[in-house]
Amino acid sequence: MYEQLISKERKLAVIGLGYVGLPIALAFARKVKVIGFDISAKRVAMMREGVDPSGELSPKDFEGCDITFTHNPEDLKGASFHIVAVPTPIDAHTMPDLRPILSASHTVGKALKKGDYVVYESTVYPGCTEEDCIPILEKESGLTFNQDFKVGYSPERINPGDKEHTLAKITKVVSGCCPASLDTVAKVYELVVDAGVHRASSIKVAEAAKIIENTQRDLNIALMNELSMIFDRMKINTYEVLEAAGTKWNFLKFSPGLVGGHCIGVDPYYLTYKSKELGHNPRVILSGRQINDAMGAYVARRTVQLMAKQGKDIVKARVLVMGATFKENVEDIRNSKVADVVTELKNYSLHVDVVDPYADGTELQHEYGFGLLPEPGRNYDAIIVAVNHRPYLSLDESYFRSIAAPKAVLVDIKGTYRGKIREMVYWSL
Repeated sequence: MYEQLISKERKLAVIGLGYVGLPIALAFARKVKVIGFDISAKRVAMMREGVDPSGELSPKDFEGCDITFTHNPEDLKGASFHIVAVPTPIDAHTMPDLRPILSASHTVGKALKKGDYVVYESTVYPGCTEEDCIPILEKESGLTFNQDFKVGYSPERINPGDKEHTLAKITKVVSGCCPASLDTVAKVYELVVDAGVHRASSIKVAEAAKIIENTQRDLNIALMNELSMIFDRMKINTYEVLEAAGTKWNFLKFSPGLVGGHCIGVDPYYLTYKSKELGHNPRVILSGRQINDAMGAYVARRTVQLMAKQGKDIVKARVLVMGATFKENVEDIRNSKVADVVTELKNYSLHVDVVDPYADGTELQHEYGFGLLPEPGRNYDAIIVAVNHRPYLSLDESYFRSIAAPKAVLVDIKGTYRGKIREMVYWSL
């Protein structure tokens, strides 16, 4: 398989061309022939023109790539090595939503031939690939797993907005259903990952490794968020405490904040779901999730309390929220916890305006029920800098005062302006 791919006798397909799949597809397209498949005809049309619908890649990233973009499932029959990189979200009840990955398995299964490989990159609970996906591949193809086709798992490590830790620079965990398949999967990924690969002993180990990467971060941020609540009552600044503690060589440098997005705020629920299914109640993990999921409402409540202390009429108060994406310098609004801040503020009957230099107002309106202003207004009783986007970093107190009412409150969630605000009421996590 490996030799036939590099000689371009066979093709590699990437299924799902979002923030994970497209960079992978383009990286491989500089080495082998690639079929890039996405169910959205609109997205495919954009990519054919060298435009990344996710806004992460530039037209230059498409240059020199041997890739065919398609939304026709029949075209996948021309590939022999399939990489599945579709989203794995949670539903409204924080249960794993496997519909995208199961649908992709049906699509790939119909295109499978003897000798083909399927590698999953989507984040799932340990056992999902073998227990949920492979039976679909067998049913749709009429082939026998391990005998007629091979399966591997290589968890994605793409970080939106991060231009330093890119695909080529991060060690890639790979796994296979047998020693021979592991060797093939490893060799294929070594084509595009300069940092090399780590060969996991099994598919389940690779699945588990991915899911605890983000669970560990989730728990550490939850600790910081709880500490920020404690220190707020003590009237000391959390970031000053973290700076002092950070002088110790083995202190882990995490900070408080809103934990959204499609990784840290989602992946732990896949692990807790499987844990409960096996009869274990994951108390620590769920406690961390409860803290982080409640932070948006907490920020909103503290903002209202601070305005009340300034004598503001809450019902008539106006609040500006700056930033609506799930993290800085990206367009992605999926699972953005800023929406929780806005929702809670509106529950107090406040007038809330939202601005963001990267987000799409139409998408926000559809997903969360609020849109964007092109520019901030004036006379805000509170300003919440919810996401520290690059354009916000150079702002100073004079700017905030120019759009604020007298006795306004500045809420700086990430502590971006700490030590720079002298006249306004200032608060951060």
